[in-house]
Parts: sequence; C-alpha cells; structure tokens
Amino acid sequence: MTPAARYAAAITVLDLWLAGMPVEKALTGWARGARYAGSKDRAAVRDHLFDILRRKGSCAALGGGGTGRGFVLGLLRLTGQDPAEIFTGAGYAPDPLTGAEAVSPDLLPDPSLDIPDWLHPALASQYGSDLPPLIAALGQRAPVFLRINQRKTSRAKAVAALSSAMIEARVVKGCETALEVLSGQRKLRQASAYLEGLVELQDLSVQRACAAVDWPGQGRILDYCAGGGGKALAIAARSDAEVTVHDARPERMADLPARAARAGVRLMQQTTDALPSGDPFDLVLTDVPCSGSGTWRRDPEAKWRLTPDRLAELQALQRQILQLAAGLVRPGGRLVYMTCSLLRAENQDQIEAFLARQSGWVQTARHVDTPLTASDGFFMAELTQTRPAA
Repeated sequence: MTPAARYAAAITVLDLWLAGMPVEKALTGWARGARYAGSKDRAAVRDHLFDILRRKGSCAALGGGGTGRGFVLGLLRLTGQDPAEIFTGAGYAPDPLTGAEAVSPDLLPDPSLDIPDWLHPALASQYGSDLPPLIAALGQRAPVFLRINQRKTSRAKAVAALSSAMIEARVVKGCETALEVLSGQRKLRQASAYLEGLVELQDLSVQRACAAVDWPGQGRILDYCAGGGGKALAIAARSDAEVTVHDARPERMADLPARAARAGVRLMQQTTDALPSGDPFDLVLTDVPCSGSGTWRRDPEAKWRLTPDRLAELQALQRQILQLAAGLVRPGGRLVYMTCSLLRAENQDQIEAFLARQSGWVQTARHVDTPLTASDGFFMAELTQTRPAA
C-alpha cells in the first residue's frame, strides 16, 4: 500500500468508529477485507488511528471537523505533512481536497482539546500548572518497556540476548528490573529472550510501583484482581512467598499458567467462593478496575468511552473491592491498592474514604507516577492493619 492508501484506510476505519464500532473491531474488519494489506500496512494504519485518537480534538480543529477525513487532514497538519500530497485521488488515495479543506485554519495546537471536557475541572484542580504538559505527554506514543525476570537473568544479559534478535534495548536508571526498547519492538514476541521467560512486557510505572512495595519474602501473597497476571509474575520473581492469583472473571487468567511456566515460577489459583473460607494472607494486592486514564496514550479510545456515570460505577466497584480484600488480610498484614489512573477520585480519595470508615488501618507507603515522571500514570498505596497477630 502507498502512504496515501494507508491514510485512506484510516479514514474508513475512523468512520466505522464514529458510527459506534469499537476501533479494534473496525480495524480487524478492514484488515480481513483488505487481503492486499501486508503486516507493515496494517501496523501503519493502526498507528495512524491511535495517533488521531490520542489527539482527536486537535485533529478535528485543524482538519475542519470530526469525520474520518477531517481527523486525517488534521493529523497531517499536526505532523507537518502537506495534505495535498496525500489527498490526491490517485489510485487508492483519499479524494482531492476541496477548496475549503485546502485552507488551513489559523490555529495553534491546543492539547486541552484532547481530553473530554467534563474532566477538565477535576484535572485542573489536581495538577494545576502541570496539566498542559501532562495532556501533551498523553498525546504522544508511549515507550515500550520490559521487565527482566530476576530469577533467570540480569539486565546486561537480557540486553545482549535481545540484541542478538535485532532488538535494541537499554537499562533504565532507578529501576533495577526495567529495560526500554528503542527499536525492534514488533520482533519481541518471537525473540528467544521473551520465549524463554527472560523478559516480560511491563510498563515502567508499574515496575516502579511494584518496587516501592516491600513484598514479604515468605508467607502468603494474594493478587486479588490478577487479570493477565503481570504483577503476580513480577512478585514471584522477587519473593519466595506463595503467590495466589484470583480474578472475578477467571477467563482473564487463561494465559497465566503458560506465562508462569515460561517464567519458571509457580502461581496458585483460587476461586471467588473459596477465598473467604481459606487462611488469611500476609499481603493482598488489589490492582482495581479503573478509568485507565494513566494509560490513555496506550489505549486512547478509552479516553473517549469514559463518562461520568461510568466513572461513578468504577468508584463504587473500587470501594467494594477494598472492603472485600481487607477481610482477607491477616492481623498485622498489609493491603496494597493500585490503579493506572491519574484521577484523585480513584486514588487518594478512595484511600482516605477507606481509612475513615474502617478502623485499625494506617497508610504506610504511597507511590505516584504520571507520564511526566515515568511512562504511564500509576498510583499505589500500602495500608497496614494495626491489629497485631494473635
């Protein structure tokens, strides 16, 4: 496909998204019908889509409207490309520009357009002068980070193993497990370093939050909202404690046994019904469902799906999970609360409300990152039960 044809494909997918179809479903549907498109073509179209969704408001303003065609036109102007070279009508290129489209709006890029209007007051009160650069950072592509498996390798050996697969990575200062991938990202899942469990994909902010927790070296740890199990694998790589995983939707953990085997660690699985009747845990981790606002540059569509009602539902669920998980902690044990959210309402407000209604707990640690300090937005609070063990 030519560069112009890739942009035309992005217009097609965007119009499907605007009609209500999830972007990944729209992209998959287009790819199935475009058998002429190779893997590089599909990746390029996906990149265009995500670049636009990260900066949707800016693209619409510079492109003259909220249509697939307008978004692509705006993206070209944002990135300094001449739209007339893409909108030619030749072959599979988009139709030529109209007279009105050919006139570029006399506007400067405005990052504030790139988050939902209803979130502006809360974010402005929380971040103040840091908000404009924070929104601008969310408009950029996220870097790719790996976590080394400390049971199998060192960072230097992992870098060398990745290099042999033509993947360039470098050590990240200040985080003993992290590598940043500089090139060759799309080769990762076929690289021997990945297949042999030397490295796992995991964002830097997550790794920094996990490093801020003093995980017990022995005893029992529960990952209550395990999902794909990335944090449970990270814990098992650094602790000899028994690590149990649980998720309200067990199908989310379907790949976890294979991932644990590749990493050379053992994870126990437990059902929701069985947890209350079992022995309590020394530490319970709750990486709760949230807005995902800290990961919007990785999943920019989620930014436009979030509504005030959905945020309220998530906050209610977070309160419920905190309450349930607290009952699984042994006397004197710890409860760790995590989100990938930038919103105080999902983070410190939840912790303060829990401490206000639940006696016998104190906050003993906290760690916060944003895309300005690490990569994604991430929040961690550690709570310790002050009632001692019998």
